[in-house]
Amino acid sequence: MIARTMARLDFYETLGVRRDASDEEIKKAYRKLVFEYHPDRNPNDQAAEAKIREINAAYEVIGDPEARRTYERIRFGEQEITAEAPDPSVILEAMEQKLYDEGRKEIFAILIKDLERIKAELAIVRERTVERQGYDSFKEAIVLERGAEVLRELVTPEMEARMKKLLEVALQMMASQQVVTKNDDQRFHEVRNRFTETFLRGRLSGFRGALELLYVRR
Repeated sequence: MIARTMARLDFYETLGVRRDASDEEIKKAYRKLVFEYHPDRNPNDQAAEAKIREINAAYEVIGDPEARRTYERIRFGEQEITAEAPDPSVILEAMEQKLYDEGRKEIFAILIKDLERIKAELAIVRERTVERQGYDSFKEAIVLERGAEVLRELVTPEMEARMKKLLEVALQMMASQQVVTKNDDQRFHEVRNRFTETFLRGRLSGFRGALELLYVRR
């Protein structure tokens, strides 16, 4: 059996800079590498072509301050060192877990600051639960049903913009590992939808977690 391995999605390593490198240091490193691996200096060199794609993908993310901050939130695999080619399914699963956690923490953080809102939501969930099954319990299906109803009230335009940026950077990271290619529209949109659904499930999990924290059975 071939062991599945984790990818090293480390754009800092690609550009040869430290994680605390300044924007100017990143720019200088990028320019140096582009000069070194530019196709004009390496005609018909497929390795150089692949390298320049990696360099451009890395700089597209960490060369932009906002994208860099987003990347710091969802980067993974920096401790994994292996000579084997990473399994695309492992890369996707790891990114999905990152996005799920981001969605969960986002909604949980909002609700935990508003205990009265949590109590109000628990009252609604409790009423529905008793009505449907005759007794009180923390029925996850009913909790998630309520969560789906109220997420629109909790999610601000700023949160939606942050989610969009997270998904963009996540897809760029997938493209850098050749898990998806922007030329394959069907696959690209399939993964985008998969990541979006995962993030939204994370938000619902954050709603459930906040309510469960204060739930007391009656």
